[in-house]
Amino acid sequence: MHEEMRYKYQTATSNYTLLEEFARENRNNPTEAERALWEYLRGGRMGAHFRRQHVMMDYIPDFVSLAEKLVIEVDGGYHHEGEQPQLDVERTAEFVKQGFKVLRFSNEEVLCNIDNVLETIRKEIQHE
Repeated sequence: MHEEMRYKYQTATSNYTLLEEFARENRNNPTEAERALWEYLRGGRMGAHFRRQHVMMDYIPDFVSLAEKLVIEVDGGYHHEGEQPQLDVERTAEFVKQGFKVLRFSNEEVLCNIDNVLETIRKEIQHE
């Protein structure tokens, strides 16, 4: 069964090959905050299976649990500059339209307050 049918989300169309190449590069070169959070998410350690830098539609979320329909984004400083905030709003809206919940954390939150980040994720996975 095709994964997009199993989880009922639309995969990227004409840009898929380019996006997959970019996703592979991102997986091989994570930010410090992404690397730190992945240590807690990988291998089902939070009670859900997560993928990192997984192509969905025309986007590459930092982390996604397809079964839980949960996207986690870790935002660096550029997410507050120029048109990026509006692009993030549109990106989030597309994930929500596909039935996903989106959690956004700053690099600083992940690196300096990981316990609160993990608690927020845990509550979302446990539907609290």
